[in-house]
Amino acid sequence: MPIMNVNGNDLFYEIHGNEEATETIVFLNGVMTTTTSWSLYYPIFEKLGYKILLHDFKGQMKSSKPEGPYTFKEHAEDTKALVDKLGLQKIHLIGTSYGGEVALRFSIDYPEMVQSLVVIDGASEIDDVSRLFVEGWRKLAKEKNGEEFFWGAVPSLYYNKFVENNREFLEERGKALNAIDDEYFKGQIHLYNTYITDLSLTGELKHIQCPTLIVLGENDILTPRKFSEILVEKIPNTEFIIIPECGHVTIFEQPEVLKSALVGFIIKNTL
Repeated sequence: MPIMNVNGNDLFYEIHGNEEATETIVFLNGVMTTTTSWSLYYPIFEKLGYKILLHDFKGQMKSSKPEGPYTFKEHAEDTKALVDKLGLQKIHLIGTSYGGEVALRFSIDYPEMVQSLVVIDGASEIDDVSRLFVEGWRKLAKEKNGEEFFWGAVPSLYYNKFVENNREFLEERGKALNAIDDEYFKGQIHLYNTYITDLSLTGELKHIQCPTLIVLGENDILTPRKFSEILVEKIPNTEFIIIPECGHVTIFEQPEVLKSALVGFIIKNTL
């Protein structure tokens, strides 16, 4: 399992694709997930000749879980250090949810490195409703019961039609969490605390210089449309896609539509 010590913590990472490529796609995970959440996406970019970097943030599944809360700036610094140690330069950032917020922070702090940016179901700030959802996840995580934790989070993450049509898939995911050790929940709690206390990026969005694509699931109730509209308004050179019949977890709910959007946008913005 490839591990690199970054800023005092061990980060799990994966490299795929063309080792000689000059441009790299960096995928940034949603809060509850790990690198495997991108398994439907990175093979396409491998075929197109890109290099791909995946990693778990500190606090996530296969990386260190130091005491938190962390900050989005720390996550961006960790990603930058990992990118530097691997000798990568121009990168395309694709982040979903929590990973989208890290991608925003990275693009603000290191604009010279980012060739393009995609934020999927992300936000630059938090409101009371979003905070209540995440506080609910935190309470469930403290119970350390994988299946109950998963089903407690489902209503805030998935569109009801997806739940109805994919019950078996969701049941498998819920049962899989029963095998997760307590360290996973410890890390999740730190990450939720970070989201609640540190998501305040709106005033700095103007510093993002690269072409940006904002993607929103039309039925996302965790980070609804108003948050994407803030990103579109504040970030220069931004495009906006709304995907119908889709909740917060667009990467699982509408993968074919999302793949088309990502491939088109990245190719268009490749040097």
